[in-house]
Amino acid sequence: MENGEVGLGSMDLEEFVRASSNVMDEVNKKRIRNVYMDVLKSYDEVQFNKDHLEEAKSKILSYTPGSWIEEVGCMKVSDYDIPKKMTLLLIGPRGSGKSSLVNKISRVFDDDPFTPERAQVSWLPDSSNEEGTYFLQEYAIPRGSSYFCLYDTRGLSDDLSENKKMVTRWMKKGVRHGKLITRGSDDAHLKFKARRNRYCAIETNVVNFAIFVVNAVQILQWMDSDDETKRQQTQSIATTFNNPLLSFKAYYGSSNLRILTNSDEKPVVVLTHGDLLSLSDRMRIRMYLGQLLGIHPKKQIFDIPGGINIS
Repeated sequence: MENGEVGLGSMDLEEFVRASSNVMDEVNKKRIRNVYMDVLKSYDEVQFNKDHLEEAKSKILSYTPGSWIEEVGCMKVSDYDIPKKMTLLLIGPRGSGKSSLVNKISRVFDDDPFTPERAQVSWLPDSSNEEGTYFLQEYAIPRGSSYFCLYDTRGLSDDLSENKKMVTRWMKKGVRHGKLITRGSDDAHLKFKARRNRYCAIETNVVNFAIFVVNAVQILQWMDSDDETKRQQTQSIATTFNNPLLSFKAYYGSSNLRILTNSDEKPVVVLTHGDLLSLSDRMRIRMYLGQLLGIHPKKQIFDIPGGINIS
């Protein structure tokens, strides 16, 4: 070691750090370009995925509890505590399109195109003044199935502490169809509705997976806003998204042991209302959300526009 140099020849430490930084910058730029191209190609791939969709539908329709378990190591199917019903929880801000997503997923399995929609949605461009979904709503997927269900939920609050309480309650205590979701900040009208709420299903479903739903138009407005308060909305989404309780959960064990594990896998994200935007904006939003939430923009963020029929 001489004058702060450690085997670097004529290159001093500062030059070495600068050169290393430049190399890493180029590596990161190339990685970002590759991901961007992957996301771009995903829009072309959608046009050719009709057969894949039919295959996925067939697998879901033929599913029975445990049929998708892979026996690895010493674990057998009988070693897993497999839920009789897989419950998928839709989470997202008000107006994100959770109810619309329920209808779109249902239509994939409905052979009759004239079958009425199951979840009520607002037709207004800006539903921020609408009441939205206040009661937990269970939807069997497909209709009549006892193996899969979607839960439509109340939109997230502007109060992060309220969101944390709500998510904690759902993930730890489960969800029940017809349950009214209230908050301390609710007005007298909703509290009166809570007192009148007589019906709630007896059965409680354990949440197995969470699907985070966001409105592409909202995200774009928040991203490009000069209002710091609006830009902070995306950070609020990230805070709730990164709640450890929303990580995928797996149950396994034996007759003498039951273990609950939380993996490090974060929820998938569904981007709605993308059909109202240009392709370049949709690409930019997916790349932005990937960076914000720490997930892959192609593999874990799915653009499902409301105006396109995927059935």
